[in-house]
Amino acid sequence: MSELLIKANPVRSGESIADVTPESAGWKYVGFEVLTLSPDDSARRRTEGVEACLVAVAGGFAVETAAGERFEAPGRPGPFEGAPDAVYLPPGTEYELSALGEEAEIAICAAPAEGRYPARELRGARLERETRGYGSLERRIYPILMADTEAESLLVCEVVTPAGHWSSYPPHKHDRDNLPEESFLEETYYHRIRPEQGFALQRVYTEERDLDEAVVVENRDTVLVPRGYHGVSAPPGYENYYLNVMAGPNREWAIHNDPDHEWLLQPEGSRR
Repeated sequence: MSELLIKANPVRSGESIADVTPESAGWKYVGFEVLTLSPDDSARRRTEGVEACLVAVAGGFAVETAAGERFEAPGRPGPFEGAPDAVYLPPGTEYELSALGEEAEIAICAAPAEGRYPARELRGARLERETRGYGSLERRIYPILMADTEAESLLVCEVVTPAGHWSSYPPHKHDRDNLPEESFLEETYYHRIRPEQGFALQRVYTEERDLDEAVVVENRDTVLVPRGYHGVSAPPGYENYYLNVMAGPNREWAIHNDPDHEWLLQPEGSRR
């Protein structure tokens, strides 16, 4: 099995579905965990030297910090319905998570930070949904914690790709620290599929093809993108959701498209 593909653990309340650390991924910046909580369970965590963006993938949750603060992410029925609610926590925060109502699926996105910004709620109602692409390249995007929202390292967004469409397309990369043309960002993709028995395809490759892998992604799998171009395909009949977490030495999202496929960005009527 590809080292880029992190298969989902069984869904059990209070346990991690996915757990990616910089050490396990073999990189420096991005940490990522997903867990589920039933109404009767809770989970304790601490942000040691990192900032965290907690995203309500499904259901809602509450955060109680050791300092006595309380934040809520009311959430939504599932990742394909509505805008995401989230909570931002600075480094050095000890906190307890609990579900609001029914079972909650919570993503914990993390990256190094010094503590310049306070804890706060990031309600989905503030977000403007972006539609990107056209035809079978069209998908919708919610910028949960992108450059227009204060953070030190983290960049977080989610994408919903309709059945039969391509996403993160044309293939692009961000593996060179060469601003303003391109930024270096490690990245994780956390996938959900609807209906759940479906799958998606994701390719990660470099121009030299020293890395060239295509993986079959099933519901709740995670894909690591340490470098190289990447794109995602949702087969007919199956919608694809993914949560992107990115971080690097500079908090800027500057991408380089694969020149072989960049022509796809031209309006359909102008292509030859």
